Amino acid sequence: MIDYQTIIDKYYPQDNALRRLLLKHSRQVAQRALQIAQRHPELGADRRFLEEGAMLHDIGVFRCHAPSIYCEGTEPYLRHGLIGGQLLRKEGYPDHARVCERHTGTGLTIEEINEQHLQLPPADYVPETIEEQIICYADKFYSKSHPDRVSTVDDVIASLRKFSSKGVDKFKKWSETFE
Repeated sequence: MIDYQTIIDKYYPQDNALRRLLLKHSRQVAQRALQIAQRHPELGADRRFLEEGAMLHDIGVFRCHAPSIYCEGTEPYLRHGLIGGQLLRKEGYPDHARVCERHTGTGLTIEEINEQHLQLPPADYVPETIEEQIICYADKFYSKSHPDRVSTVDDVIASLRKFSSKGVDKFKKWSETFE
């Protein structure tokens, strides 16, 4: 069991707009992930890990440049998961680091990274465990750009369609399993 609030406090020590947005978004994702686990005990998801992973999945955003969501760092936003993974590995939480690294879109394959010339080290960043999949799925319903809006399944599909038909197919499969 990890104290995710202590980790959040370490990297977001000041009460400011970014911290408040991170906490709101992370709580939204955690709540949805826990609801999925409650509705589907047959999945065998670790509820404690779901909460921890959801609360920490965006821990790396502060190092990214995304002024519209109060991020004043220098890294491209696409790298926030990788950055979060690095931070959590340093903290001694490699399983939680994987959640950070694998929640972008419906996951990114090495082929997608190479084909799209994405600013990520070539590797597969695809959710594998049921917890990684649930958190990735839950995250798609909440945007930090519009924190009071909850997307529908159709909204998410339309958003994913801009990037990858494979991502749409994976999301639809998750929707059938998790809803």
